[in-house]
Amino acid sequence: MPYASNSDLPASLRRVLPGHAQDIYREAFNHAFVSHTSEPRQEEASHRIAWAAVKRRYVQVGSRWFARPPTTDQEE
Repeated sequence: MPYASNSDLPASLRRVLPGHAQDIYREAFNHAFVSHTSEPRQEEASHRIAWAAVKRRYVQVGSRWFARPPTTDQEE
């Protein structure tokens, strides 16, 4: 099920991810969910893809997430 806003994300994600990381997660999940409509494990794949998107821009240190320094292939 796609997420209309960050407040619709699971509470566990809202608790640990900064707001921008939540935006990334939600947008990646929603895009993947639509792209993988015919797959039987659509939701599972969408969550994996969304986490991968977050991990490209954020790094977890202990229980906190921090933005990675921008690289030339990332938008600011």
